[in-house]
Amino acid sequence: MGRSTRRRPTGARRATFAAVALMLGGGGLVAANVYASATEDGGTDPARTLSTPAGTIDCPDVGSELTAVPDTAKEDVAKELALLDQQIADAYQRLQESAQAIQQDAGFADNAIMNPLKEKRAATIERIAISVDRAGDRPQGLEALAPCTLRAADDGGGEDGNGDGQDGGDNQQGDGDGADQGGQQPGNGGQAGNGPVAADYADIKSVQPNAAAPALQKGASRGTFATSCGVNENGLFNSDNIIAAPGVSNGAHHFHDYIGNQSNTAFASDEDLANAKTTCVDQGDKSTYYWPVIRLQNGTQEQDANSPGGGIEGNAGEIVTPKEVTLTFVGNPRGKVTEMPRLLRIITGDAKAFVNGTANANASWSCTGFEDRQLKDKYPLCPQGSDVVRTFKFQSCWDGQNIDSANHRTHVAFAAADGSCPSGFEAIPQLVQRIVYDIDAPSLKDGGRTTPLFAVDSFPENLHKPVTDHGDFINVFDEDLMGEMVDCINEGRKCGVGADDGGDPGQEEPTQPPTEAPTTPPAGNDDPEPGDGGDKPTEAPATETPATQDPATEAPAAEDPKADEPEAGTPATDPAKDDKPTVSSTVAPKAYGTPSATADADAQDGSKDDGADAGSTPAQTQPAAGGEQSGGGSGTEPQAVGDLAETGTTLWPAAAGAVLLMAGFLLLMRTRRRAG
Repeated sequence: MGRSTRRRPTGARRATFAAVALMLGGGGLVAANVYASATEDGGTDPARTLSTPAGTIDCPDVGSELTAVPDTAKEDVAKELALLDQQIADAYQRLQESAQAIQQDAGFADNAIMNPLKEKRAATIERIAISVDRAGDRPQGLEALAPCTLRAADDGGGEDGNGDGQDGGDNQQGDGDGADQGGQQPGNGGQAGNGPVAADYADIKSVQPNAAAPALQKGASRGTFATSCGVNENGLFNSDNIIAAPGVSNGAHHFHDYIGNQSNTAFASDEDLANAKTTCVDQGDKSTYYWPVIRLQNGTQEQDANSPGGGIEGNAGEIVTPKEVTLTFVGNPRGKVTEMPRLLRIITGDAKAFVNGTANANASWSCTGFEDRQLKDKYPLCPQGSDVVRTFKFQSCWDGQNIDSANHRTHVAFAAADGSCPSGFEAIPQLVQRIVYDIDAPSLKDGGRTTPLFAVDSFPENLHKPVTDHGDFINVFDEDLMGEMVDCINEGRKCGVGADDGGDPGQEEPTQPPTEAPTTPPAGNDDPEPGDGGDKPTEAPATETPATQDPATEAPAAEDPKADEPEAGTPATDPAKDDKPTVSSTVAPKAYGTPSATADADAQDGSKDDGADAGSTPAQTQPAAGGEQSGGGSGTEPQAVGDLAETGTTLWPAAAGAVLLMAGFLLLMRTRRRAG
């Protein structure tokens, strides 16, 4: 099966990469020099290779400790928290650039990187405390959060950040290359040198089914409501985060895909969101839906290659446009749901889970045809004919009062397994967001040279770990439409865009495993690397999920919500300084290689058999940013052409009659002359 998003490197390179493991021991910093050599044949010395090319910086998360911030202090606190992130990003970059100096002097990292970082953090934390103290009670204990530590990326023995290498038993790794090779991946750990690595992947066939649907009780709200907002085919990206870092450019330090609301800069006010255009088919849904982009580590220089949030901070490679995005709101297995408040903000997952630990992690990775098997801290290696799937299930309990909280978490919560909400919370519709990508399983044995690695964007020090995946949502539904959603869900109906297509979209992962999904590689396969053709199932998994969780995401041709959308700006090119957050917009224009390039690839690839999927159709029916058409649809024709054609249909009969009349007249004249 051809892959429209795939690009191959233009030849193998021979290079040598240095990896530095940084550890704290006995009160002093100890540097271990470890080298890995990447060659054309993929040869390495396994005993001398770490799982990542460098250590990382682990700093306590100050924002998560701020559970109460007065309204008058929120803006200042948000900017200071963003500055803490910038300081860590800058320190991590210096760490990468100082590998040789650290090898020569074990104290260099402590003196030149970690101590200055501690001093800057202490000053910033003090400003946070002062801002809160002016309008409320001074937060206690923040001073202890200033020091950071250096640790090897594989310190603690696990990829999940909690030191035990486990994720609650969900991930069972067997014969997949992701499990076998561990840290033995040749190469530089991704295009930017800070991940991903082989240990970040697992063969989905080696994962046991682990996604069971909750038991629905008698009073359950069983309905579903689907909304369709495209796949970001118009290429709206930026590295802002309007929820976590309002008013600060590059607050996320990684790029996001945006669908729905089109006013998603860090500087958008509530009024801007309410008055914005939307890519959603139902124009009553102006909600904001965004998530970190996925990139192929194939050497492509994207639009942000030299910008903050992009290549400067280790987020490099070709941005992949999703093939399909489904947005479904589901009910509660225990009782009725109540309406979400307008402008409710929810962040699910933790972008810093690799260094913070997994308390707030909520990543779910799988493959089409295998969605009863979910990975939390590994990227899936999908067999040929199967696509990569990211699923976000958002918090579904609300405190009944606040649309946000100081740490962006305490105003919402997850329901218990039986659907019950914490005391004082009430059930709201749960957003289930499913994103599908047409991506081949990477070739781990040669470090992604044959088939490139893929990974989500992340904060630089989090090394593109899959456990850091996260999603963001701001409710900007029309209040009447929100009321219709709640009525539909509570009454057990299926409503919204594509609801008539059947099934129960997005309620839960399939309750029974797909019949075509093998649990072990076929016999006789001596090299079971997914994607090499040797492990293809007897019957290839369907590239579309069962009807029970696949609402249509295609916009009708008549819908054209973005025809006069303003052209997005250009991302900033100067990194933010330690002492001042940047305040310029980073909205980026359409990425190179997406979606127009992929459409061209589809047109040339005779093996591509899914050209009518949800990832391609909207691109042809909706214009790109600034009104530019991204496809070859009929929208490119001037309306006047249709008017002239209609006029012609009425003129042709009259013209034909006139010609016949003239011919008859000439014949009559000739006859009379001959008779005379």
